Amino acid sequence: MQGIQRSSDKIFDIFIYVIMAIVGIVTLYPFLNVLAISLNDSVDTVRGGITIFPREFTWKNYETIFGFEGLVTGFKNSVIRTVVGTLFGVIAASMLAYTLSRPDFQGRRWMSFLFAMTMYFSGGLIPGFLLIKNLGLIGSFYVYIIPALLSVWNVFVVRSYIDGLPYALQESAKIDGANDWTIFWRIILPLCQPVLATIALFIAVGHWNAWFDTYLYNARVPENTTLQYELMKVLQSTQSGNNYRDPNAQQAIAAVSPESIKMAITIVVTVPILLVYPFLQKYFVKGMTLGAVKS
Repeated sequence: MQGIQRSSDKIFDIFIYVIMAIVGIVTLYPFLNVLAISLNDSVDTVRGGITIFPREFTWKNYETIFGFEGLVTGFKNSVIRTVVGTLFGVIAASMLAYTLSRPDFQGRRWMSFLFAMTMYFSGGLIPGFLLIKNLGLIGSFYVYIIPALLSVWNVFVVRSYIDGLPYALQESAKIDGANDWTIFWRIILPLCQPVLATIALFIAVGHWNAWFDTYLYNARVPENTTLQYELMKVLQSTQSGNNYRDPNAQQAIAAVSPESIKMAITIVVTVPILLVYPFLQKYFVKGMTLGAVKS
């Protein structure tokens, strides 16, 4: 009887391993295929049939991308924007979430309702542009930070997590003489590391992938360009056959195909986030689960 049970357990384990292997292959194949095409000769890529290994290995696609003007400046600005925007975004969201979570805060339900309305209704593109113009942010690097400083969704996620913490911790700290600022920095923030890491990942990805605000507000300011915007222009120039700024790149453009450039751009913008995610993964999982259920 035990032998039959062991055999069935082994069969079940093998079945699980096979299913997981299939899921892993299906998950990794698109990324490996994009990587292979980005490293494959552009002329050969047009023939098709590339799977997970390049047929004719070359770095020319990446050399073409990094040969464009403005890419180094865009990369530097994107890194600074992502770091600064994520830092201030996490601080702003956590401070507002802590305020809304306080049971002694009068009118917190009305404030939460007003904030929630902004998730369903917005002024639109033109009023938003006029607001940025009236604030004097057009042509400034601050246009990347200030308008995206606060996300209502992130505030509600952090508030939900704080609501799940024992309020007795704050009461005991008050008895010991701690003020609200001390409670927030020394008690609430250390306990909120999982959910803060979660929203930090959301904010960082949003800043890193953003390019439309650069197009709207900083298209004529080369020193404030971003990586995504520059790569978008590279892709457009390869599709049209005309370089947006550097006439010396015409020969390089002729030697590559839009498909190869597109895949190389995908790798360039994806790898930095993939390098950051493993360090936040454990906090990310905790932040998505622990704050969702209250005892």
